[in-house]
Amino acid sequence: MKRIQMFLAGAFIAVGSLYAQSSDAEWQAGVAKLKEIIQTNPAQANEEAEQLIKGKNKKNVELLVAIGEVYLKAGKLPEAQEYAALAKKANGKSALASVLEGDIAFEQKNAGLASQKYEEAIYFDPHCTEAYLKYADTYKSANADLAIEKLNQLKAQEPSNIAVDKKLAEIYYLKNDFSKAVEAYSNFAMGPTATEEDLVKYAFALFLNHDFEKSLEVANMGLKKNARHAAFNRLAMYNYTDLKRFDEAIKAADAFFTQSDKADYSYLDYMYYGHLLDALKRYDEAVGQYEKAIQLDPTKTDLYKNISTAYEQKNDYKKAISAYQKYYSSLDKEHQTPDLQFQFGRLYYGAGTQTDSLTINAEERKQALMAADSVFHTIAEAAPESYLGNFWRARANSALDPETTLGLAKPFYEEVAALLESKNDPHYNSALIECYSYLGYYYLLAIENPALKAEAMANKEKSKEYWSKILAIDSTNATAKRALDGIK
Repeated sequence: MKRIQMFLAGAFIAVGSLYAQSSDAEWQAGVAKLKEIIQTNPAQANEEAEQLIKGKNKKNVELLVAIGEVYLKAGKLPEAQEYAALAKKANGKSALASVLEGDIAFEQKNAGLASQKYEEAIYFDPHCTEAYLKYADTYKSANADLAIEKLNQLKAQEPSNIAVDKKLAEIYYLKNDFSKAVEAYSNFAMGPTATEEDLVKYAFALFLNHDFEKSLEVANMGLKKNARHAAFNRLAMYNYTDLKRFDEAIKAADAFFTQSDKADYSYLDYMYYGHLLDALKRYDEAVGQYEKAIQLDPTKTDLYKNISTAYEQKNDYKKAISAYQKYYSSLDKEHQTPDLQFQFGRLYYGAGTQTDSLTINAEERKQALMAADSVFHTIAEAAPESYLGNFWRARANSALDPETTLGLAKPFYEEVAALLESKNDPHYNSALIECYSYLGYYYLLAIENPALKAEAMANKEKSKEYWSKILAIDSTNATAKRALDGIK
């Protein structure tokens, strides 16, 4: 008899379990049907929902929440709220019901209430993974640290949960903490569950963290799967360029600009391409890319400096000066500092000393050198503690007086020499040698000048003094040795 009772009890349990499974499958099928008709036939959907929760399912929290989620995703908030309330009534401590309430609040853009409901769900069920993840979503932009804290709590419970790593990676990426983003992506982005988008973001995070080698490795892995993927080709071009692997970079650039699908170009793309072409000494093409970058984002006026440098490299100083003027003029007055003005002087000096007579004539060279002198004069007055203003004034005036017959550069070289001697710093030896060389040569010429015959002896001693100063700095200086040997 006892054996029969045990058999019947076991059979009852088995039947009960099958009945529960059948019941679950039945209402899940009903919820699936609800999703299909909720937009096309709302009235029928309401009837179906009411039928689903009759009888034994009236207090089925999982079912009530599932129906509420269907209404929420369909944009029907009042109905979603109704089923959330029913779920809460059925079980006031249901984590699922609290999550649904949080989802409704989030949809209503009430982040405070949403986070409160997700916290409530975690309180009711500390292992409610969904609540942790949704809490993090709520705060990922407004308060990333709170979101990260909550995710780390979940990670401590579920260290192998890839969803946690994905969310952490996303948030660290959003807050520009690329080192932590890389760490999070590395836990899943190279694995079988990773999507193509995960791989792209991992490669970008590595690039932004300046790990160009690893970023390139990930990008190339992506290209093996999809050779026409714009983001992977873009990153290949960027990384090859930053790694100075220019031959490979130019191939990647060609693939990016001519062979990628759905490429949406940004100013950064054209800027990088410009840098690459510049490095390959294809200056005109580089300028073209920089100009495209500025067209896409007119605020990036610093690229005019790159354009200026490209023109300077090909000795087209007129265009170099014009481009630099555009850059300088784009700055607020307080940012137009002497160090930026200094570049104007250098460019004018370059124009005045270039030997290509096809691009600039003698009068234009003279005007350029006078402009350079004017700029360096301004710098010397603005920064009297620096030697550079007068040093470059000396160079400009020396170029205006190539035969050194007028001694135009003399007062400036003398002033620079006095200033640098007072510093007593070997760092300035090269500049001092230039000063002494000019002054030694100036006095050497003066010895032979008939108009200065009465001062010949004094000039001879002066010349010897400067050549000797050079030898005190550099005992092997051949020019100084020859000059001293030639003075009688």
